[in-house]
Amino acid sequence: MAAVVGRRLPKLDAPDKATGRAAYGHDVRLPGMLHGRILYARYPHARVLTVDVSRAAQLPGVKAIVTAADNPPTRFGYGKDNTPLKGEVVRSLRDEVAAVAATDADTAAEALELIRVDYEPLTPVFDAQAALAPDAPRLHAERDSNLFSAFRYSHGDLAQGEAESDVVVAADYDLPYVAHAALETSVVIASFDHHGRLTLYSTTQIPFLLQRDLAEALGLDGSQIRIVQTAIGGAFGRGLDIYPFEPIAALLARKAGQPVRIAFSRVEEFLAAPMRQPARVRARAGARADGRLTFRDVYALLDIGAYVSWGSVTPLVMMETTASLYRVPHARFAADCVYTNNPITGAVRGYGNPQSTFFVETLMDRLAEALRLDPVEFRLRNANRPNEETPQGLKITSCGLRECLAAVAARADRSDAAEAGPAAPAAAAGNGARPTQPGRAGLSAPARAAALKRGTGFAATLNVGGGARIYRSDGCGASVKVNDFGRVTLITGSTEIGQGSETALAQIVAEVLGVQATDVAVHNSDTDVKPWDVGVHASRTTFIAGNAAHRAALDARRQLFETAAEMLQADPQDLLALDGHIGVRGRPEARVQLSRVARARHFREGGQIVSGEGWYDPPTQLVDKDTYKGNISATYGFGAQMAEVEVDTETGHVRVLRLVCANDVGRAINPMAVEGQIEGGAQMGLGYALTEELLVKDGRVLNPDFLDYRLFTSADMPVLETIIVETDDPGGPYGAKGVGEMGGTPTAAAVANAIYDAVGVRLTTLPMTPERVLAALLEHRPPPAARETQPTPASRPAPGSP
Repeated sequence: MAAVVGRRLPKLDAPDKATGRAAYGHDVRLPGMLHGRILYARYPHARVLTVDVSRAAQLPGVKAIVTAADNPPTRFGYGKDNTPLKGEVVRSLRDEVAAVAATDADTAAEALELIRVDYEPLTPVFDAQAALAPDAPRLHAERDSNLFSAFRYSHGDLAQGEAESDVVVAADYDLPYVAHAALETSVVIASFDHHGRLTLYSTTQIPFLLQRDLAEALGLDGSQIRIVQTAIGGAFGRGLDIYPFEPIAALLARKAGQPVRIAFSRVEEFLAAPMRQPARVRARAGARADGRLTFRDVYALLDIGAYVSWGSVTPLVMMETTASLYRVPHARFAADCVYTNNPITGAVRGYGNPQSTFFVETLMDRLAEALRLDPVEFRLRNANRPNEETPQGLKITSCGLRECLAAVAARADRSDAAEAGPAAPAAAAGNGARPTQPGRAGLSAPARAAALKRGTGFAATLNVGGGARIYRSDGCGASVKVNDFGRVTLITGSTEIGQGSETALAQIVAEVLGVQATDVAVHNSDTDVKPWDVGVHASRTTFIAGNAAHRAALDARRQLFETAAEMLQADPQDLLALDGHIGVRGRPEARVQLSRVARARHFREGGQIVSGEGWYDPPTQLVDKDTYKGNISATYGFGAQMAEVEVDTETGHVRVLRLVCANDVGRAINPMAVEGQIEGGAQMGLGYALTEELLVKDGRVLNPDFLDYRLFTSADMPVLETIIVETDDPGGPYGAKGVGEMGGTPTAAAVANAIYDAVGVRLTTLPMTPERVLAALLEHRPPPAARETQPTPASRPAPGSP
C-alpha cells in the first residue's frame, strides 16, 4: 500500500509563495543592474530608413543603446525569420527597432522618446485569407508567398464515409486571439561575467532549448550560456520559445558591461508577448443511423502573425482531435498557416486543442440531435477504448473516456424543471449572479423568471498525457542523493511553473525510498546543475520527469539495500523501505534507520555516497512529415465535462451554474494538485467560452489591459465539481499520466452545447458574449404574431426522446 503517492499534500513551495519569500523574476536585483526598455515600431509594415540615437545617447544615466547594427549575423526562432532588432523592414507593431539600458526605468523610457526613426510605410495585410492572394504584399521577401506551412492529413476514404452517412452536419467557426494573461509579465535579467559567459535569469519553460536558441541568436557557443529559472508567476505556454526581448537584454548587457533587466509593463505584455492564434474553420461530420461516426472533414485557416513561433504547429494537435477523438473511420484535415502584419502567435495552454475540441464536440452534438440520440449515448457508442490504435497511429494504452462520460452524465439534471425554472441562489459567492440583469430592470418577477432558460451540455476531450515527440529527444534526466542524515535531494531536469510538479516528483521519490515528501528537497532551476530536459509542455512532466525521478530513486534504493542487506544479514530482495527505515519483510524487529545505512555506506574503507541516476525518454516517434501519422505520445489522457447554464433571453447573458469535470489521469499522485490543475484549466476554458478575446484591428491590440480584456474571475466561477478517474496507465510512474491541459479543452464546447439545450441557438464564434448570444436569439426568434403558436426552444423534444 502506497504511503505517499495518492495523498492530498500541499505544494512544497506553498509556504514561500504564501508568505512572499519566493523570488520571482521581477524580484531579482543584481549589483550594478541597469533597466532596459524597448522601442517598438510605429507602423505595422514599413521600411526603416534611419534610426538616430544621438540625442538619447547624451541623456545622463543612459549606459547602452542597441539597434539592428548590433545584431549578430544570424536569425533565430522556429522559422529562422527573426532577429533581435529590426533594421530594414518592420512587419508588426511589436517589432523591436531599438533598445536602451539606463540607471533607472524612467531614464530608459525618456531615452526612447529621444530616438528618431524615419519610416517609409508599406502596404500591410491583416487578413489571413487576403494574405494568400497572389498580389498580396509579401511580409518576407525571401519567401514565395505568405503561406508559411500547409498541413494535409487523411485516413480512410472520405468519399466512402460520405456515402455511408445517413446524416451530415457542417458549420463554420470563427475563433479569437486569446492572451496568456499570466499575472507575472515577461521579465529577463542578463549578466556577463569577466570570462564573457552569459547568465540569463528567465521565466522560460525550456531552459535547455533557450540555451541553444540564445547561442544561435547571439553568435555564442551554448557552453557560454547559463539559464537560471526564477519562480514563475504563470506561463501557460508563453515560455516555450525564444523571443526578441531575451537576446536584446543580452546585447545591452554586453555593450554596457553591466547586468540589464527588461520587464514588460502590462500593456507591453499584451503587445509583444505571443498569443493564441485566431482561426477560421470549416468543419463537416457524418454518422450512420445506428449512431456510428462515418467521417470528419476540417479546413482551418490560421493567422500566425508576422513571425513564426509555436502557433504555427498547433495544426498537429488540431488534426489529432479531428482524427482520433472517438472512433472515426474516415477523416481529412487541412490547415494553412499564414503570415500577416498582426501580432505573433505562440503556444497557449491546450495548444490547439481548445479550438479543435470546440468544433469537433459541437458537431458531435449536432449529429446526436440529427439522429435523435442522447448526446452522451452518442458519444459512448463512438468512444475510444483501451489498448487500441487509431488510424492516425496513436497507440492508446489506458483510456477512461467512457468512465468520464458516464461520470458527468450521472451528475447532470436534465429534467424539465431544471431547464426552464428561474435560477436558485448561487452556491458560490458572486458566481456571475446579478440581482437584476441589464435591460430587465422594468420586468416583473414572473417575466424575469420566464426570460431565464436553463440547459445542459456535454463535451469530451483527448490530449497527450505522456509528452509529445516534436524534438529528437523527449527525455528528462534526474539524480537522487541521500546524505548522511537521511535527507534526500532530487535534482531534476524538469521545470516548476506553478503546476506543482516539484511536489509530485518529491512524492514519487519519497514513495520509493520510504520517506515523507517533506524529506525530499527538489532542485530544478539551473542549467549548470540539473540534467537535460526538453521543457514543460504537452502535459509531460508527471509522466516523463516522474519516470526519470522514479528510476533515479530506484537506483539510490538499490545502493541503500545493498548496504542494509549486509547490516541486517538479509537478501536485498527481501528488504523494504518505509517510515524512514529499511526493514526485512516478515521480520518487524529487523530494521535500521535510512540515515544509518547512508552513513554506513559512506564511512568505511572504499566507502561511497548514495547517489542514483535516472533517464527516461518515452518510446514514441516523430510523426511522419508527409502523412502526419505516428505515435507522438507515450500515453493519452481523456476527459469529459458537463455544463449547466442559465441564459437570459432578454439580454443574452449566459451564467454557468455548474461545471462538472471528469478526467482520466491514470493515477493521481497528489489528488489535491490534480484537482487544482483541472479547476485552473476550467477557469481558462470558461474565459475562452464566454469572455476572453484580444481585439486586434489593423495590427493593433485594442484592449491591452485587464479592464477591457475580460478574464473569468473568482466571482464569475460556477459551482465546480472535479471527478478523478483512475485507469492505472502501464507506462506512467505508479500509473500516472499528465493532466495539465485537459481541464480547459472541452469547456467552451460544453457551454455552447448547454446554450443550445437552453434556447435552441448554435454559437460558432467565441467568446459567446451577451451581444452574440442575443443577436443569435433575435435572428432565430419568430415574428411577434407567430410566437403564440410556435413552440419555444425550451419545449422542443430533447435528443433521444420519442
